[in-house]
Amino acid sequence: MSDSSRDDLFSPLQRESFRKLLAAERAGTSVQIAALSRDFDGIVEANALVATDDEHDPEGSSTAFERAHVAAMLAQARDHLADLDRALKRLEEGDYGRCEGCGEPIPTQRLEVRPAARTCVRCAAG
Repeated sequence: MSDSSRDDLFSPLQRESFRKLLAAERAGTSVQIAALSRDFDGIVEANALVATDDEHDPEGSSTAFERAHVAAMLAQARDHLADLDRALKRLEEGDYGRCEGCGEPIPTQRLEVRPAARTCVRCAAG
């Protein structure tokens, strides 16, 4: 995409605003990943100190659920971080803010709420 098409979608001020928004969300997501990683490690460590017989351990099933729940949240946060990195790359390349489905501009309001959005609402719903 050429610089002129970049200028059509966002002004330099808007691009800088989105860059800051993406960077802030990336920083917050990195903090979340670190916290979830510590939680997961703590669950695993605590579980290593008890008997491994989940069948007779009254806490075994809840510990397994908690470990799976934290692991799922950690995976989701890592996926979001990757989405943010892709959005930053698209911003640098001039593709940010265009729907990957239909090629139309993604409304600014959607990008402000979901800065890593790759599709417009219509394509996301489809």
